[in-house]
This record gives sequence, structure tokens and C-alpha cells, in this order.
Amino acid sequence: MSHARAEPASHGYAGQIVATGVVLALLYLGRDVLIPITLAVMLSFLIAPLVRKLRHLGLPQSVAVCAAVAALTVGLLFTGMEIGSQVIKIGAAMPQYESTIHDKLAELNQLTLGRLDILAQRADAVMREMAPPAGASAPAAHVAAVLNGSGGEPIPVELHPPRPGPLQLLLNIFNTVSRPLETTGVVLIVLLFILFEQDTLGDRFVRLAGPGNLRATTAAVGDVAQRLSRYFVSQFGVNLAVGAVIWLALALLGLPQAFLWGAMAALLRFVPYIGVWIAGLCATVLAAAIAPGWSQAVLTAAVFLATELLVSQLLEPRLYGHSTGLSPLSVVVSAIFWSALWGPAGLVLSTPLTLCLVVAGRYLAALRFLDILFGDVPSLSQPERFYQRALRGDSHSIVLSARQFLKAQSLGAFCDKVLMPALFMARADFEQQAITDDERDKVNHSVAALLVALAGQRERHRVSVSVLDGESLARKLRLQRERQGGRWQGPLDVPAASVVVVIAVGGELDELAAEVLVWALRAQQIDARRIALDELRPADAAEAPVDIVSQFWLVSAEAADIGAARAAARARLPETNKVMTLSLHSPYAAGRDPLPASPDDFGSYQAAIECCKSATAQGALAGS
Repeated sequence: MSHARAEPASHGYAGQIVATGVVLALLYLGRDVLIPITLAVMLSFLIAPLVRKLRHLGLPQSVAVCAAVAALTVGLLFTGMEIGSQVIKIGAAMPQYESTIHDKLAELNQLTLGRLDILAQRADAVMREMAPPAGASAPAAHVAAVLNGSGGEPIPVELHPPRPGPLQLLLNIFNTVSRPLETTGVVLIVLLFILFEQDTLGDRFVRLAGPGNLRATTAAVGDVAQRLSRYFVSQFGVNLAVGAVIWLALALLGLPQAFLWGAMAALLRFVPYIGVWIAGLCATVLAAAIAPGWSQAVLTAAVFLATELLVSQLLEPRLYGHSTGLSPLSVVVSAIFWSALWGPAGLVLSTPLTLCLVVAGRYLAALRFLDILFGDVPSLSQPERFYQRALRGDSHSIVLSARQFLKAQSLGAFCDKVLMPALFMARADFEQQAITDDERDKVNHSVAALLVALAGQRERHRVSVSVLDGESLARKLRLQRERQGGRWQGPLDVPAASVVVVIAVGGELDELAAEVLVWALRAQQIDARRIALDELRPADAAEAPVDIVSQFWLVSAEAADIGAARAAARARLPETNKVMTLSLHSPYAAGRDPLPASPDDFGSYQAAIECCKSATAQGALAGS
């Protein structure tokens, strides 16, 4: 039976591996055809908003598309011609800076290679001292000369190609620029037809990819189009602004051909991470070559560094930092993968191509792993992350994550959304005996460390118990308070209605849930104390007067009869009506707020904490 089941699974994995290999081979072998088409598709997302605006102005589809593509073509031609003229000017001006370049090279050689030469000379002198005497063996050159029958030195021969004539020079230039011009022409032609048939192409793709699930496919296509369009438009605007800023800054510094470096920065920023630094390195080298000192080179590098840091850390996260849905690691990995597959074009297209795959993975089950690997959505929910780190015993990471959560949300929300759902998961594994004793010890200690750390107390000793036992852990924490404040966990000469008493209704998880409420209230500067239900005896009223209590809270996280517990509590304390209940049952464990059974019944920590704060505040006003 087991072999029969394993065989189809192995065949399935083998088929997936073969299919993946075939796809990669087709992508590599068909790159000459696929790269222009992919560039045209990506440019269509950039031009589509302009086409829509022209359509809104009343222009026909064909006129709007031709106008948008013509504007793109003119912009590319102007930029290319201006960059070419700037490069020619730099080449023509190089003889003017020849002496400065020689001086800088000599200075750099003295600082780098010169020091290495000195070190090499010293090492050579040491090796000579360790070498055998001169007559011990014949030099290799002499032996070779004897064997060749000649003692003279060989005459070096150098072959130089003939200087190309004017016609050959033109042919070389044409061969150099023909391939980029051919690719550009193909891209523009494909772009025209894509924009002409934009609506029908979308319908055809939906019909082809999702005949059985029209809604999911339409949502996926719309999501991809929206994300890519927003990404390209935002990135184009940011890169254009960066290029303009660098152009103006370098022009103010007096660097020749400042437009060239601004344009290079704007274009190379489409290459993730390294593009802008390539432009900055070239500009810095030119500044160092033409200026007598080093100040202009340092200022040029500072312009690129300051501009890129401001844009990447402040502007881009606000515009499209989280709109692409890609994690930082996925951007790096995709850049390496697509550049290895398609070269420089793949490096430029790596981010949008990976984005298409990630968005497809959010709607197609077969590609779901791509969304998990490369998407920026957390793979685990917050309770799952808490429980997973607790199983590892990583209490430090748990405390840091909790503090980060509390910067944006309340303590009650943390209990409702993270802590208690994680404890419910731990309880389920404990009942099924799915975790080891060591893992249960780690979970126990992690929860205790969190409660102690966030309550502002110092952890005096490591809380370590044998199992994930809510009663044992809760009792440990309660005993700590009793050692510090006596049987009643604090003084009794306190103002009236200033103490909240928390009582666990039943089992182990109830005990821990009650302890969490005590911890949360104490973190809110509310005097909370926990006792057991059987400790409520009228005889204790003389020692612990009831009038200091603002509310009695019965906490239940298991399937306990909380109504019976309420009746028992009121029977033991017949003179008070301040009995409240916190019910954390199955709806709460599933992430939903339970419906309260009465005005005194609450279904979340957030609501219970707010009620306690209101009651203690009213008690303080009444006492004053």
C-alpha cells in the first residue's frame, strides 16, 4: 500500500521537475523573441495611463495610442541623441585633461601599487637570502638556450591589424547600433498592437487561463495590471526626478556633461540596487580625472549618495515600497535569476516579471508556493509566529515582536489577536501529545518571560515546569506576587473600589487566561489580583474587606458553565453585584468576538480591560 501511494507522488514530482526544466529551456532558447515582446508588454503598462487620459479627452483609441507611442519614441530619440553627443564631447575633451589624468594615476599608483612594489621587493630580498648559492644549479633560461642551440634572446614579434578605412569604420558603427535599433523597432511595433487590442487581449487571456473560474482569473489579471501600472508609473516618475536632481547638482558643481550623468542615473535606476551606483562611479571617476584636486570627486560621490539614500529610504517606501508585494530578498534573487537567463534585459525586467508570478500565485493554487517564497505577506500569522518562536524557546524575539505590536495597537488587542490564539494552539497540541516535554518547557518559559517583561517586572528566576500546564504556570506567577505582597498579593489598606479580583472558573487554560488578564490589568496600572473560586469565603471579609474591590472577574477559556460559576460566586459574596465574566470559547479561538450573553459578560480582553479601567476610574472619583 505504501509503495503504491509513493510511486504516483514520485512520478508527480518528476513530472514537475521536467516541466520546469522545459520552461527554463524555452525561456533561454527563445530569449531573442521573448525579450522584445516582454519589453513591449511592460511598456504598455507604463503608457496605458497616458492612453486612458487621452481617451478621456475625447480622442479615438487609434489616435490616443499613436500619440502616446509617438511621445515615447520622441523622448527615447532625444535622450539617445543627447547622450551620444555628450559622450562624443567627453571623448573630444580628454586631451585637455591628459596631464591631470597622468598626475592622478601616478598618485594612485604611489598609494596602491607603489606600496605593493615595495612590499614585493622586500619579499624578494628575503627569498634571495633563502635561495641556494648561484653555482648550485643552472638557470632555466641557460638550460633552454643550450637545448635550443642558441644563446641569444628571442625577438618578440607583434601583429597589428590594418587601420580601418572610412567605409569599414561606418560598417563597424552600423553593426554596433543595428541590433539595438532593431530591438527598439520590434518593441515599438509590438507595443502599438498591444495598445490597439488591449481590451481584447485581456479577454482572450481570461478565456484561456480561467475558463472554469472566471471571477478568480479576472481578479488576478486586474491585480497584475493595476500593480504593474502603478509600479512602472511611480518608478518612472521617481527615476526622472532623481535624474533631474543629479543633473542640476552636478551642473552647480561645474562637472562637464552633467546631463549625461543625470540621464544615466535615471535610466540605470531601473536596474535594481546596482544601477545608480554604476552611474555614480562613472561620474566620480570623471570628476577625479578632470579636476586637479579630489574635492570635486568627493562632492560628486556625495551627490549620488545623498540623493539615493533620501529617495530609497523616504520617497520610494511612501510611493510604492509595499505596492509591489515583493520581499527584498525576492528582488535580489529575481535579479540574479533573470539576468542569468536574459542578460541585461532580464536584469531590468526582473522585478515586474517576478511580480507577475507572485500575483498569479495568490490566485492559482499550483503557483501558491511563489507567493509564499517571494511575496511580502507573512507566511505565518501572528499567533503562529508567536507559537513557533515559543516552541524554539526564543523569548527574546517574542518580547521584541510584542513591543513592536504594542506601538500600533493596544495591550488588549495583543491578548486577543496574538497571545491567546497562540495558547489555544499550544493547548490543542498538548491534548494531542504532539509536542515534546522540552518543547512544552520552552513554550511555558516563553509565555512567562513575556508576561514578566511586558509587565515591567524583573525576571528573578527562570520559570521552568515540566509541561505546558496553564495551572502550574499561572500558579508560579501567582506565587511570585504572594512572595512580594503576601497572601492577598498586595496591601489591603487601599482606596475603596480600586482592586480588581480575577478568578479562573475551571481548568488549566482558564487559570492561564485569568493570569493573562491580571498581567494586562497590572500593565495598565490597575491593582489586579488573582484568587481561586473556592477561596471566596464570607469569613475572609473581615481580613480582606470587599469594599476595596471594584469588580470580580470570572474567566473561562474552556467549555465551562460560566453561569453556574457566576451563581457560585454571588452565593459566596451575596452582598456584591460586581461579578463580571470573560468568556473565551470557540468563537474567540476561531478569531471572532463571541456574542455576550448579558451586559456583564464580555468576549474579549480589549472590552474587559476597558470595563475595568472605567470601573476603577469611577471608584477613584467616588472615593475623592
